[in-house]
Amino acid sequence: MTSTLELVLIFLASAVCVVALSRMLHLPPLLGYLLAGVAIGPHALGWIPESGEGRYLAEFGVVFLMFSIGLEFSLPRLFQMRRTVFGLGLSQVALTAAAGFAACVLAGVGWKPGLVLGGALAMSSTAIVVRMFAERMQLETPHGRQVLGVLLFQDLAVVPFLILIPALTQGENEIAVKLAAALGKAAVVLAVLLFLGQKLMRGWFHVVARRRSHELFILNVLLITLGLAWLTELAGLSLALGAFLAGMLIAETEYRHQVEEDIKPFREVLLGLFFVTVGMQLDLRVVRDNLALVAFLFVIPVLFKMALVSGLSRLFGGVPGTALRAGLALGPAGEFGLVIVALAANVAVVKYELAQVVSAAMVLSMLAAPFLIQYSDRLVLWLSSSEWMLRSLELHKIAVKSLATERHVIICGYGRTGQNLAHLFEREGIRSVALDLDPQHVQEGVNAGESVVYGDSTRRETLIAAGIARASALVVTFADKAAALRILHHARALNPGLPVVVRTRDDANLDALLAAGAAEVVPETFETSLMLGSHALVLIGVPLKRVLRSIQDVRSHRYSLLRGFFHGESDAPEAGDELRELRLHSVRLEPGSYAADKTLRDLDLAATGASVSVLRRIDTRMGAPAPETVLEVGDVLVLLGTGDQLEAAEIRLLRG
Repeated sequence: MTSTLELVLIFLASAVCVVALSRMLHLPPLLGYLLAGVAIGPHALGWIPESGEGRYLAEFGVVFLMFSIGLEFSLPRLFQMRRTVFGLGLSQVALTAAAGFAACVLAGVGWKPGLVLGGALAMSSTAIVVRMFAERMQLETPHGRQVLGVLLFQDLAVVPFLILIPALTQGENEIAVKLAAALGKAAVVLAVLLFLGQKLMRGWFHVVARRRSHELFILNVLLITLGLAWLTELAGLSLALGAFLAGMLIAETEYRHQVEEDIKPFREVLLGLFFVTVGMQLDLRVVRDNLALVAFLFVIPVLFKMALVSGLSRLFGGVPGTALRAGLALGPAGEFGLVIVALAANVAVVKYELAQVVSAAMVLSMLAAPFLIQYSDRLVLWLSSSEWMLRSLELHKIAVKSLATERHVIICGYGRTGQNLAHLFEREGIRSVALDLDPQHVQEGVNAGESVVYGDSTRRETLIAAGIARASALVVTFADKAAALRILHHARALNPGLPVVVRTRDDANLDALLAAGAAEVVPETFETSLMLGSHALVLIGVPLKRVLRSIQDVRSHRYSLLRGFFHGESDAPEAGDELRELRLHSVRLEPGSYAADKTLRDLDLAATGASVSVLRRIDTRMGAPAPETVLEVGDVLVLLGTGDQLEAAEIRLLRG
């Protein structure tokens, strides 16, 4: 008999191993959880026996997944994407579910399993697709927006299926009554919570937030999530529905992003547990005995969904390349398909062997999903003749922008950072070409007459068209290690001497990016801390020259361009420009200072051109102190002026 502690240790050890291995192979961890569950479950190694307690605990993974989806459910966003969500998304789910239902009825499986399996077939993996699209910077592409709209509707469509499946356990004469009662309860609960819950939720969160306790905030989120899940279960509905409603209510408050961050660890751990338990339920003997059927159900539904989604995408205005990419992303099965099949098997709506075969086919298709997305560009170029023409036109536009330029800077990414860089280069008379995958950024920039074009900077041919062979520098403005490494690989092959500056979130990836060929890596959190620290040091009385020297010393250990810089005659013009710029400088009055016991009026610092911005005395700070203020030993004056003005003011304060 395995003890509870041993079960927990096996779960944890399996989770650690599969997540580490998945990271190494650049695969979504949930696939690792599934395979780990298959390995340690009662039908394989048998390390963990099947138990009702484990399955009930795994339901909390679904609860937190539905809660996070509820957080993403924003009415304004839904209205903005209404054509994609309720047009393309509704069509895909309805037609796929109808096809699955018809196939099950024709195969003699029955109409009840047909409803369930048709709904399960309609689902795609939000976790896999969104993660990979984010890594490949494709969320804002035309096919990315279509895929997100369809996934959003699929997530919403799960709720009716969670209500429908328990009702199917009744006799055929009672199904309509039970289903109508369940839908009525859901409508009442939804109406009450939406009309009354929003005000109550916002007011209650204000009360909790005023306590300024992070622990209380997390406990409150857990209470609301599990409390609403319990209420909906009490009403005869599912736990997941209550969690979804909780997420919807919190999504309308200003605490949404904080809640999302706080709940993430619980969601990831419990969702991982859920997928482990799903894997544990796979009986490899049943799969082995029905291997041909598993292969059939793996290949045919994926091909059908790919064709259906591609066709619908074309009907809704997508070009062939966009349609094929959407089909490749949405063709494989999803985690909610597994949820639906597992729930149906638990209540005996779907027979055990059939549930095993279908679940195995779904797991295989989810394993194939990352590879279909990763190689989607090659597959689209192979399948669509028009994609070559569209790609050529895209590259032609980039080449037209870059042909007229020489020694220009290529800016990868035209968000806020990229736009600021382009404007800075323009001020200095340096030409630049910006590449971005957000059509809105590109259109707005083009309308403003700026040098920005639509293109994927991680592709070799895009960089060639942007004139990388003639460029003087390349700057990666987005903090994405995988994309930056691809760009560096192409840059090193196409123009080995080209200096590349890369942005990253912290210095964790600094060595890897430098080794890949980056001339400079700028960690944004590192630079932010330096800027914060420099201002803090000045305000506490550290001389400005010492602060600048300290920052330079710190940077010199990180950035090669700041190492071994010698000041010479060629620096005089820049030094002159620097002296004309306004800056802050702090001066501490030591014993014997001329300014001690004198008023600011007596000192007449205005004659030097500098002014006193802040006066700090022990624990108090005075902004713009009055002329009658008498200075004391130990005071710190923060002066505002140019370099020569600050120097003259410091001399007057200390020596007279």
